[in-house]
Amino acid sequence: MTSSPTELVVGTGAGLDTADMVLNIGPQHPSTHGVLRLKLVLDGERVVSCDPVVGYMHRGAEKLFEVRDYRQIIVLANRHDWLSAFNNELGVVLAVERLMGLEVPERAVWLRTALAELNRVLNHLMFLGSYPLEIGAITPVFYAFRERETIQAVLEEASGGRMHYMYNRVGGLKEEVPSGWTGRARQAIADVQRRLPDLDKLIRRNEIFMARTVGVGVLSAADAAAFGASGPVARASGLDMDLRRDEPYLAYGSLDVPVVTRTTGDCHARFEVLLDQVYASLDMAVVCLDRVDSLTGPVNVRLPKVVKAPEGHTYAWTENPLGINGYYLVSHGDRTPWRLKLRTASYSNVQALTKLLPGCLVPDLIAILGSMFFVVGDIDK
Repeated sequence: MTSSPTELVVGTGAGLDTADMVLNIGPQHPSTHGVLRLKLVLDGERVVSCDPVVGYMHRGAEKLFEVRDYRQIIVLANRHDWLSAFNNELGVVLAVERLMGLEVPERAVWLRTALAELNRVLNHLMFLGSYPLEIGAITPVFYAFRERETIQAVLEEASGGRMHYMYNRVGGLKEEVPSGWTGRARQAIADVQRRLPDLDKLIRRNEIFMARTVGVGVLSAADAAAFGASGPVARASGLDMDLRRDEPYLAYGSLDVPVVTRTTGDCHARFEVLLDQVYASLDMAVVCLDRVDSLTGPVNVRLPKVVKAPEGHTYAWTENPLGINGYYLVSHGDRTPWRLKLRTASYSNVQALTKLLPGCLVPDLIAILGSMFFVVGDIDK
C-alpha cells in the first residue's frame, strides 16, 4: 500500500524500527556538580534507565588517613564536601575526642555550634543560587552570593580560610576568635536575615520555576529511606529525621532545633527545605553567639605534640548540611588511625537517581539532578 504525496504517516517511528539510545551525561557536565557520570538509556526523549557511575574523583582519602596523624587527617577530611568544610572537620575531631574521652571546654562547644550553623547556611546558599541557574534562572545566583559573601567574611575572619577552614582541633578550636568577632557575626547575620526575603520572593513562587519543579522528580518517603537518603533530600520527602534534635551533639541538646520538612518529595519541596533551613540556622547561630558572650575560658584542651588515641573503636555521626555523615574510627593506640571509614550523605542521596530519573523527560533530568544537592567529592572521598 502506498500513500499519496499529500498524506502524512504518523505514529511512533512511522513504522520504522527504532532502538534505545545510550547517552552519557558527564563526567564533565555543568549540572553534575563535579565529575559524576550518568549512563542513561533513552527512548526518544524519555529516560528508560539511569546508572550513576562514580569514582572519577576518588582521592583515596580513607587510605591516606591510615598514614597521617590525628592532626593531619583533619586536612584530608576537610575537603570531601568542599561546601561543608567546617562540618567535615567536626565529625573527625568528635570521633577522636570520644575515643580519647576528652571533655571540650564549654566555650568551644558553643562556638563550634555557631560556626557549624553558619557553614550550613553557606552550603545552602550555594545551591539556592546555582540550582535555579541550572534550569534557566540567572538572577537568583547574584542574590545568593551576596548573602554568601557576607557570612563568608565572618568565617574567614575567625579561621583565616575561605573554604577550607582548618579551625577544628582535637580538644576544641585552633584559637580564640578575634576581639569583637561575635558582634560582627551578629551584624552579618542580621544583614542576611533582612535581605534574604529578596531571594525568597524572587524564586520560591516564580511561575516558571514552579512549572519546572512542582511535581517533578517525586521521591517517596519509603524510597528515600530505602536508599539511605538523609538531610534536606529526605526531609523534603517527609522523613522527619535530624540528628541535631534526635541524637544531639555539641550544644544542640540545649537548643530548640526546628526541623524543616515537606511531604511532596518533589524538586520544589527539596528547594523549599533548603531555603527555610537557612532562616532556621541563622536564628540558631544568633542564640549560640549570645551564649558564647556569656562564657569565659579556653577554647581548647592542651594536648601533647603527638596525639595518640587509645586502642578501641568508636562511631560518631553528625547532621552535615547535605545529610548524615558517619565516622567509624578504629585505633590500635598509635599516632595514626588503623581505620577511619566515612559515611557521607551525597553517596547515599545520589543513588536515588536510579529511581527518580526513569520515566522522566530529558528536559526534566537536569532539574531532578540538581535538586539532589550533592557534591561529587562527598561521593568519591
